[in-house]
Amino acid sequence: MNSDSDLQIAGDILAVQHLLQPAKEHPSTVAEFVGLARAIAADRSQWAHLVEYDATTRWYHRLRTGPGYEVWLLSWVPGQGTGMHDHGESSGVLTVLGGELTERTEKGARLLTAGAQRVFAPGYAHDVVNDSLEPAVSLHVYHPGLTDMPMHPSGCYAAGEPRESVVV
Repeated sequence: MNSDSDLQIAGDILAVQHLLQPAKEHPSTVAEFVGLARAIAADRSQWAHLVEYDATTRWYHRLRTGPGYEVWLLSWVPGQGTGMHDHGESSGVLTVLGGELTERTEKGARLLTAGAQRVFAPGYAHDVVNDSLEPAVSLHVYHPGLTDMPMHPSGCYAAGEPRESVVV
């Protein structure tokens, strides 16, 4: 079964806070990257003072790097989005820090509110957009660090479909 979240198989273990281990300084597993994202999200002093909003483009700031990973802070004013894309060879964790974002995939749309997290593997295609009337802020952890963001034609979700690539 190829679902967009392995967490759906056995429930959301991440929702059971007492089972989570403290975030490691240098994570190496999906659960550890999720823990890192949750720890950063919970400590507003690490990121809130850095947030800026840009009416012309999504604003982003590399917050942290470690062995084989990067942590990015992004802001989104209403109407800003990514376009359909994947993350090349990188896996990732997207965490909404404030506001609301909509994630669109071949399976439909999902509203992501503050605290929501999405975990994705290489080749996972989605479009993320701020469809609300208020700004949003998100945190993105990529392993390995993001070097390629292949863009997909609208309505094209499958890996291997024709696409152009944006090097980041």
